[in-house]
Amino acid sequence: MDTILGPLYYAVSWIIVQFHSLYSLVFDKNSGWAWGLSIVSLVVLIRICLIPLFVKQIKATRNMQALQPKMKAIQERYKSDKQRQSEEMMKLYKETGTNPLSSCLPILAQSPFFISLYQVLNHIAQGKTVGFIDTTLLASAREAHIFGAPLSVKFLDSASKVESLSATLTDVRVVTIIMIVLMSLSQFYTQRQLMTKNVDLSVKTPFMQQQKMLMYVFPVIFAVIGINVPVGVLLYWLTTNVWTLGQQMFVIRRNPTPGSLAFNQRQERLRAKGKLKEDPAEVEARKAVEAARAKRQQPKRQTKAKRQVAGSTAATTGEQQPSLEKKQGDEGGADAKAAGGSKDAKAGGKPGQRKSGGPQRPKHPSKK
Repeated sequence: MDTILGPLYYAVSWIIVQFHSLYSLVFDKNSGWAWGLSIVSLVVLIRICLIPLFVKQIKATRNMQALQPKMKAIQERYKSDKQRQSEEMMKLYKETGTNPLSSCLPILAQSPFFISLYQVLNHIAQGKTVGFIDTTLLASAREAHIFGAPLSVKFLDSASKVESLSATLTDVRVVTIIMIVLMSLSQFYTQRQLMTKNVDLSVKTPFMQQQKMLMYVFPVIFAVIGINVPVGVLLYWLTTNVWTLGQQMFVIRRNPTPGSLAFNQRQERLRAKGKLKEDPAEVEARKAVEAARAKRQQPKRQTKAKRQVAGSTAATTGEQQPSLEKKQGDEGGADAKAAGGSKDAKAGGKPGQRKSGGPQRPKHPSKK
């Protein structure tokens, strides 16, 4: 690891040393403010350099959301032929210019710096010089504390190791727990903001379910990993999460996904300012819908007692109406029978008998 990432150790330590020299003009060079702000500045510098990759990530995520219905159709069509399915997927990516790995580029690009910072702080905790941090800077970094917790200690470190750095185990654990909670909450809110505001809710795809699952899984993963990393790395992680949250809020407000809640809100803002050019037919249709909605009368609210009286009245009416209908039906049937009987009597025969005066049906030949 040291052989592969050795050059990055020098790069990360050099950046931290330069920022430390700058902040030492304002704060004590051995204070946590000087070293802590140096780590925060390292994050800001890295994230500024990663802005082009972040823009690609946003575009790739949006393209993947738009392609989900087509991808699902390909999976259903070639579900028995995995090779053909993969070929059609790659063809779809090529035609639309979408790269599934683009959404992971910022994380992949930032990971080496994250690991390098971890190793630099780990060397400081062990009392070893690393990169551009010589013996003098090493002693200064070991004395730096953030709210009583040294930058180089972890939640699981022993009490003897913490005491050797002039700190208490209680202070270290309280600071680390607070930072882990803030880090997990910022990650959760970032993912939730993406799911609730910048996703086309008219299309239900497996991608949405996957993102929803990650919204709950990532904070748990960060909480588990957080107890095994130094306080300085937690500060780095918390800073990059806050940066991601602010950057995402800016992008969602200025360039939201079509069909999402943020897109509708942006359209309303532009419409209110008169900056949105719309089709006159769409404007008239929207006005007609709003007018119809305004004219529609809402049912009056009734108290519980009135609802119970109305229900009992309806039940009583429903019970009486069938009995009246039955009675009327019986009377009608009796009248019909009486009318039929009188008619038969006038014809000179009993009810149900055939009249003798008319022509009779001829007998079947077999009965002769």
